[in-house]
Amino acid sequence: MKKIEFFKYHGTGNDFIMIDNRVQKIVIDSHEWVAGLCHRRFGIGADGLILIEESGLYDFRMKYFNADGREGSMCGNGGRCAVAFTSFLGIISESATFEAIDGIHEATILNKSGNECLVALKMNDVNQFEIDGTDFILNTGSPHFVRFMEDIQSLNVVEEGRKIRYSEPFAKDGINVNFISCNNGVFNLRTYERGVEDETWSCGTGSVAAAITLALANKVGDRGQVSLNTPGGPLRVSFHRRNDSFKEIILTGAAIQVFKGLTDRI
Repeated sequence: MKKIEFFKYHGTGNDFIMIDNRVQKIVIDSHEWVAGLCHRRFGIGADGLILIEESGLYDFRMKYFNADGREGSMCGNGGRCAVAFTSFLGIISESATFEAIDGIHEATILNKSGNECLVALKMNDVNQFEIDGTDFILNTGSPHFVRFMEDIQSLNVVEEGRKIRYSEPFAKDGINVNFISCNNGVFNLRTYERGVEDETWSCGTGSVAAAITLALANKVGDRGQVSLNTPGGPLRVSFHRRNDSFKEIILTGAAIQVFKGLTDRI
């Protein structure tokens, strides 16, 4: 039976199984296999699986699968963990340009200490959004719904998030649901993620969506430098806004290697 080497990483509590697929050449032909690896009772346990693969033009290619076993859209925290992992593997040193499902991303490792890297990841520009009453809908590499609330600490995020995620018009493709509170300039964020179908301890693309929403709601300036508190720790998002276009979007936070191991491919 084939043994597969994996590493476990997390970015502010959003955790991933990382596999160097340049040599192992794993072919994902079963949603159930990925879902089994990500299962927190019967597998390794993670919010998703990331394969690092060869790229013809760039440092590497990141292929991301949700915990349900299906290939996902862009994952911001996963991208930061991929940069930390490829630095550990010696593929990159302090900077990277890599392919993801939503296009090309650049990243810089700002600091490295032991198993922890502080990674700044450039996200794609955001030029479109919808406003539905006091709710916001936008795509930051993954689709997001953002709702402001006074108190999110006592909120049942799974119950409320699931209602929105499975409501029309989102039920077919799903949407990530973010709840944000603003108290005395402190921004707290909690996220229900499609594909995981649960609350995650943080969400990178969700943090970007929340920061942009704060700008649209005139709660931060057009040259935003937004600090967000998630259950898994702090994330920082910076951007330049010109009218309704957001550019130079940078997601910054820690990416930490937790452990490595071997698993059977079954």
